[in-house]
Amino acid sequence: MPQGAPADGASSADGASSADGASWAAELEWKSPSPRLRGVRRAQLAAATIPVLAIAAGTGAAASGAAVGGIASVAVLAGAAILDLLLGRRVRAWGFTERQQDLIVRRGVMFRRLSVIPYGRMQYVDVTAGPFERAFGLASVRMHTAAAASDARIPGLPQAEAARLRDQLSALGESQATGL
Repeated sequence: MPQGAPADGASSADGASSADGASWAAELEWKSPSPRLRGVRRAQLAAATIPVLAIAAGTGAAASGAAVGGIASVAVLAGAAILDLLLGRRVRAWGFTERQQDLIVRRGVMFRRLSVIPYGRMQYVDVTAGPFERAFGLASVRMHTAAAASDARIPGLPQAEAARLRDQLSALGESQATGL
């Protein structure tokens, strides 16, 4: 792979890379997912934590008494609280911006990722919404390119905004691919 080429197969005319943390990215006007995405992530965490909490408390209490069950419960809740903080940072790290020739998506807390997806390389764009996202009126937009490693997506958009973005990206991709 040429030096400066993005890991996900996307690139831009100015040679921007998805992994170089370019300073030009700081000058762009970034859009963020809906603040309701935080609520979605909390609901998902709660749905995963409640059964683990019940199993930890029940197993600890049955095996060694109520004190061990209580300690196991506190450990599970402490782990969930730490995960909640990390999930909040992950939600705030998402962003995207639409430029004339490409779409840029950023994400990541410890490992930042900046993907530049030229409109002409998009094969198709889809909108998905799982049960938690639907309950909060949100959806995710996923862009598919010819690159096998491309996984550009934008989570937590209001459903109307996700549909608008899908239609716009599809139209721009089609026009750029045909050379209009």
